[in-house]
Amino acid sequence: MSYLNFHFDEILIRSKLKKYESPNRLSMHHKHFIHSAVVLLIIPNNEKPYDLFMIQRTKRENDKHSGEMSFPGGKFEPEKDKDYLDTALRELEEEVGIPRIKINVLGCIDDHLTPKGFIITAFVASVNETQKMKKQDEEVQEILRIPINFFANKSNYKERTYYLNGDLIGVGKFNYRSPNNHKRYVIFGATSHIIVNYIKQVYDLQLKTPVCRRVTCSDLKEKILR
Repeated sequence: MSYLNFHFDEILIRSKLKKYESPNRLSMHHKHFIHSAVVLLIIPNNEKPYDLFMIQRTKRENDKHSGEMSFPGGKFEPEKDKDYLDTALRELEEEVGIPRIKINVLGCIDDHLTPKGFIITAFVASVNETQKMKKQDEEVQEILRIPINFFANKSNYKERTYYLNGDLIGVGKFNYRSPNNHKRYVIFGATSHIIVNYIKQVYDLQLKTPVCRRVTCSDLKEKILR
């Protein structure tokens, strides 16, 4: 397919994504789970594949996601946010200093459920490659740009599978080594699954084992209620 050079193509990406309100988008709701939202942020590059913008969270006590690689985002706060897009854009500005007026929202992918009790709505957006950023040290230890073609290369995706309620579930991760400082970053959990789902939806590339199903609220309800 001609678009597999992974240069930023806004028209293509928009056409493959779903609208947040679309009945075809998997939208999860459950009173015992925490609703949150993130931004899968694209940074275009001239004449080469675009980057995905990621953060490594600062290590803190009593933080379920301390030290993890993730996309900017956080918990829905009804006193601050009118909807989940508000949540994602507010957190993006708070964590890395990008004003919402600079963000070009392209669409949305299916919700993702985590074993820690979060339902994550992932919005896809782009920002100008020259956009200045300033990380919030309390929340963000480091910011990274990782090329999309790294994630689209199936040899970089490692998966383990297990059975849950008689069905096969896949858990994947990426191991990324920065060419700048040779530091190793492990991208796993919800973040890796959001990336995998994005690549499948936009480029029709299947990274995970095809027979694996998604975890549902019913699978985790008893665990969350303990």
